Amino acid sequence: MTVPLTSLSHGAGCGCKLPAASLRGILGGLPRVTDPRVLVSSEGSDDAAVVLVADSIAIVQTADFFTPIVDDPYTFGRIAATNALSDVYAMGGRPVSALNLVAFPLESLGAEVLGEILRGGADAVAAAGASVVGGHSIDDAEPKYGLAVVGVVDPAAVLTNAGGRVGDVLILTKPLGAGAVATALKRGLPARLAEAVEVMTTLNDVAASQAVAAGASALTDVTGFGLLGHVHELCAASGVAAEISAAAIPAIAGVLELLEDDRAVAGGSRRNRADAESFTSWGAVDEHLRRLACDAMTSGGLLAAVPPGARMDGWVVGRLVEGAAGSIRVI
Repeated sequence: MTVPLTSLSHGAGCGCKLPAASLRGILGGLPRVTDPRVLVSSEGSDDAAVVLVADSIAIVQTADFFTPIVDDPYTFGRIAATNALSDVYAMGGRPVSALNLVAFPLESLGAEVLGEILRGGADAVAAAGASVVGGHSIDDAEPKYGLAVVGVVDPAAVLTNAGGRVGDVLILTKPLGAGAVATALKRGLPARLAEAVEVMTTLNDVAASQAVAAGASALTDVTGFGLLGHVHELCAASGVAAEISAAAIPAIAGVLELLEDDRAVAGGSRRNRADAESFTSWGAVDEHLRRLACDAMTSGGLLAAVPPGARMDGWVVGRLVEGAAGSIRVI
């Protein structure tokens, strides 16, 4: 009998991240990076590190892995790899190589299942024009998979989350709600998995190219900390505030109905909501839209701060305004 992968995980996808509030305190106590070759480190809560290796080239480094968000091994591999590659795109970079990161109960699930996970990951990496060149594995009762990715970028063209300007509009390139879909399925509720998988397995390469062409001042992706968590990080790093239109936030098909009550709200989404209350003020926003804004998304889209009128595919979900750095008003 095939064991459903999600039955072995305590969380789903990026919803298994440690809480953002806890990480801020932990990382804030670590020594600051002083090497002048390091152009971007963890201090700004950015998506990846950027290190200068020559006058005209820098490497982009990131690592991302998580527990299964779907039961099909191949699809899980594709989603996890697509999610990890996204961090390179969010810095304006191009993926070059990747290492598999594997925690897996080989004895109980078997080599065939792991092989399918790795095949899904390899196909996503190949679609990005990069190569899987090795990896590391450990025995673990709870499956986990992801990648350590290396990319390249022109040092003069690095995009971070710290360049946002008052007046910029915020464009989101994928709909939200994968956390709700995964949680609904784990709890036996009907949900539209195919639509969620299509979103989670779409690379952010085109979105990144469009953001660069649109003159983006800041760029990040929206994953486990939810839309509000990632908007908060962008605003805090940029020294601005944001105004978000709840009605403009796009949702994966069927998700708004799932969020009419809290049965499909993931644990990670609940933690995101609690954290958001410390930097968010709410207008007359319906509860299901508040839940969507905090959904612990897996392999989400890019969030670009671009000049008004800039053209790129996606949804205008808000704008950057003057105010306390990192604060958000949802209307």
